[in-house]
Amino acid sequence: MPYSLVSAATLGFDLVRLPAGRAVAGVLLTGLGADAGALAGLAGVHPGRGLSREERGGHAVRGRRARELAVSVPHLRSAAAGDRAAVLVAQLEQGTIGDAPTLERLLRDDVLGPEHDAAGELATEERDEATAVLADAAVGYWAAGVLPPLARHELTGPYELAVERGLAGVPEVGTDLGPSADALAGLLDGIRTLDDAGRGAWRTAVDEGRAEHRPWATAMHEASWAAHVSGRTRALATAQLHAVQAFVDGGFDRHDGAAGVWNAVAGCVQGIAMADLLDEGSQAVLQAPWRRVTGA
Repeated sequence: MPYSLVSAATLGFDLVRLPAGRAVAGVLLTGLGADAGALAGLAGVHPGRGLSREERGGHAVRGRRARELAVSVPHLRSAAAGDRAAVLVAQLEQGTIGDAPTLERLLRDDVLGPEHDAAGELATEERDEATAVLADAAVGYWAAGVLPPLARHELTGPYELAVERGLAGVPEVGTDLGPSADALAGLLDGIRTLDDAGRGAWRTAVDEGRAEHRPWATAMHEASWAAHVSGRTRALATAQLHAVQAFVDGGFDRHDGAAGVWNAVAGCVQGIAMADLLDEGSQAVLQAPWRRVTGA
């Protein structure tokens, strides 16, 4: 399944279950929020700069080999036969919906595509170098669980150097989230600072909602469509990627991601972000877990 910014919550479902999914979200957030200066800074640490043609060829070969290894990240379509329920649980905890190539395509074509105004300000070679640094980092973090440390570092090292030098970085939660930015920031901060009791409240809220069979997927689609037609797809994707980082920082684990807690969080983010454009029914579905958690 290809990723898109429109379906950022689906990407988030994968990221919260990957060992370095939080870092992948950070790379994508860097790309979404980068101005021309930050992109130029990323281009400046491209590992091909200063290398001979032969050395650049060697680097390219190593990059291809690392991407071949990245394909071995468990995928939902690669499940073994066996007890259906047991296989499903294992898949949801360990297998991803997308893969490294679809992630890289998302970064190149959507995050840094035609709608990224700052990317259009750079010369073609410089834009390509910045894109390569981010794409390498995204793939390296995505496959951190299967790549040898040296191979991973070769992919992520330039990006990490740019962040260390202050040339680029993950933007803080800010006004780029749309008209509900303050409410979203409050939700994300609350998730980020959860304690054991808070995490338990979210898990209970998810369990209590399982029997309702309410049209969560339809409400999510309505919110995504509203973001698309209103030109706020990038803002909604930014909110969901920040939610990935808050989810991990708040102490939730891979099992929580697979067991429905991520879907609950993503739905609340979707509902708050598009509150001004959603009908009451969709809002009620998406905000139900938060109401249970808060007792509102």
